[in-house]
Amino acid sequence: QVQLVESGGGLVQAGGSLRLSCAASGRTFSSYAMGWFRQAPGKEREFVAAISASGGSTTTANSVKGRFTISRDNAKNTVSLQMNSLKPEDTAVYYCAADRAVVVSTRIGAYDYWGQGTQVTVSS
Repeated sequence: QVQLVESGGGLVQAGGSLRLSCAASGRTFSSYAMGWFRQAPGKEREFVAAISASGGSTTTANSVKGRFTISRDNAKNTVSLQMNSLKPEDTAVYYCAADRAVVVSTRIGAYDYWGQGTQVTVSS
């Protein structure tokens, strides 16, 4: 069992930056690939970024490529999402998720554990 708690969301102007963090419980954090997803009002949840268990492999959605960076610290059981050059269309609830597989996946169904989400609002 893994429990995930996101933090770092908030209100920011377009062009600004935010850093989301996800703290994970459990001793096996380094065995899980981790992902970030987001869901805007009236839209389906979508993939944002993922990182392998070791941290050696990452992938990001085309919509955020070059602006968002995912990273992890296995010693601290945390995964982060650095978001730069934010746009109003980035407004959503952002979720952290854990996948028992060690390799990255962009599929929602691949993830076994989810956090409660943190709101990110980007004003124009």
